[in-house]
Amino acid sequence: MEYKTTDELLLEIAYRFKKIRKIRKVSQIDLSKRCNVSYASIKRFEETGEISLHSLLKMCVALEIDDVKELFVNIPYKDINEVIDDE
Repeated sequence: MEYKTTDELLLEIAYRFKKIRKIRKVSQIDLSKRCNVSYASIKRFEETGEISLHSLLKMCVALEIDDVKELFVNIPYKDINEVIDDE
């Protein structure tokens, strides 16, 4: 398993999001209007990965990115003790 820093993960998520936005042919300004997230926030997110979870979810809904619904659905137990403790 490859470990990444939080900054690397933020940039990777922002890159993927931007790629989806471009594939869907939605400008940052149009996305801002669709989801009521400021243009500046969208631009900052795509450049740095920094954004609130609330704004990110609004943007994902506007672009119909359903992957976010799967976050934390499968509990990644580290060991059998966590499984037992969860019961």
